[in-house]
Amino acid sequence: MTTTIQSSSSSAQRARLLARLQLGPIDTLTARRELNILMPAARIKELKERGNPISKQSISMTDEQGRTHHGIALYYLTQTGE
Repeated sequence: MTTTIQSSSSSAQRARLLARLQLGPIDTLTARRELNILMPAARIKELKERGNPISKQSISMTDEQGRTHHGIALYYLTQTGE
């Protein structure tokens, strides 16, 4: 399913996020900025409930304004649902 970045429906956001996860890990700040997903954690929860093997690691990042944030979620697909 291909969706436009303008669509804010939950299903469109899930589709964009899953497609992006298939390319590699993505963090909360990037998902908000690049995928137009305001609440990535909610979409991740929904994707996991649908059987997608997604794991999370907490990282520190610096945002575009130069502020450092700790505990940012970095999501990635796993092969075993670890």
